[in-house]
Amino acid sequence: MSFDWSSKRVVVTGGAGFLGRHIVARLRAVGCRDIFVPRKADYDLRERDNILRLYAETRPHLVIHAAGHVGGIGANRAHPAEFFYDNLMMGVQLLHEAWRAGVEKFVAIGTVCAYPKFTPVPFREDDLWNGYPEETNAPYGLAKKMLLVQSQAYRQQYGFNSIFLLPVNLYGPGDNFDPESSHVIPALIRKCVEAQARGDDEIVVWGDGSPTREFLYVEDAAEGIVLAAERYDSSEPVNLGSAFEISIKDLVHTIAEATGFRGRVVWDTTKPNGQPRRKLDTSRAEQAFGFRSRTDFAEGLRKTVEWYRQTVVMA
Repeated sequence: MSFDWSSKRVVVTGGAGFLGRHIVARLRAVGCRDIFVPRKADYDLRERDNILRLYAETRPHLVIHAAGHVGGIGANRAHPAEFFYDNLMMGVQLLHEAWRAGVEKFVAIGTVCAYPKFTPVPFREDDLWNGYPEETNAPYGLAKKMLLVQSQAYRQQYGFNSIFLLPVNLYGPGDNFDPESSHVIPALIRKCVEAQARGDDEIVVWGDGSPTREFLYVEDAAEGIVLAAERYDSSEPVNLGSAFEISIKDLVHTIAEATGFRGRVVWDTTKPNGQPRRKLDTSRAEQAFGFRSRTDFAEGLRKTVEWYRQTVVMA
């Protein structure tokens, strides 16, 4: 199916963020010339009036909703109400007003946190409703999951073309390395690099190391999202992942090796582990729009560490 990006106006919410910047870069690479990124200072997307103004000013053909109030386990535990409200209000109103404005297609970016806590591995899209999410990030996961319900309802009643994608944990250059809100890979990279610089002989890591996670390189995620925007026309949810699973214990040692940290790892078992396992079934994405991740985990991690040292540490 041919798709001419050069004729499309695209709004990318969160386009100045970690994933969003890579989506914008991918759109440019495939020939999209008219991309608008709403900045929070100008468009607080929790407020309906700002959304109406955004659509009136930009008149987009497509909206890719990658904005979100996100963070790691600590941030989710400290601010559950904000994670729920901000993500719900942004998503529901953006999709509703996109339908009212006659937008051709709405691409909603969900989260692996929407899956039940004890989902059989690998996570299949059909298992999304078979239980409650892991408690530490349930408010965030459920707020994002409502976009799936809304997408299906609006397609059924109005024939509105919206899709819902479920990326697994992302990593890569440009990630958030703030210790108060970062996810596990950037948090561990920073911890190891700083400990090495100080000459510390140990680092402390939350949990006991037993949970497993799957990670998707951010450039691969952006490629999958743009492919889905081009080729996918269904409100059935689709996983985006790498099909590579690693335990947190092995992840810590891999990052320590990649950063050159040679000290001990101390596990703080008074802190939560989070969801026991995460690994996605990625077959639907390959069958529906031809997406497979391409970046080897070790290579992606090397690039991420290199970016952090050159951009953050040397800044």
